Amino acid sequence: MDTNIVDYKKERLVYYKVLVGLLLLTAVTFIQPHLFMEESTFMAQMLIALIKAWLIIMYYMHLKGDTLIGTMGIFSLIIVATFFIIVIGFDVANFQFGDESYITGPTSAGVESAAPTHH
Repeated sequence: MDTNIVDYKKERLVYYKVLVGLLLLTAVTFIQPHLFMEESTFMAQMLIALIKAWLIIMYYMHLKGDTLIGTMGIFSLIIVATFFIIVIGFDVANFQFGDESYITGPTSAGVESAAPTHH
């Protein structure tokens, strides 16, 4: 007697729920910059992308019950984030084109356009 009976209708319902969740999160991605968290759009967009990626990995890639892959994924994420923070920290501390940058350079009143002039 087989004890591994799978209710495919129930499984299909879970996948449809995940699909609807992904579609709603995609809609929130487009609506978010205009409605809420306008000061921190980048962080909100990254959080939404992280949730969507997690849903896809856990349900569509069937890694929901696999603890080793989840643990290794979190460990890899921590390593990459640590190196990213270190590299960005050194880069910001040693930024050598601050005066020439259109983002961080000094602004002057009376300048009509911030676009560079090409010779």
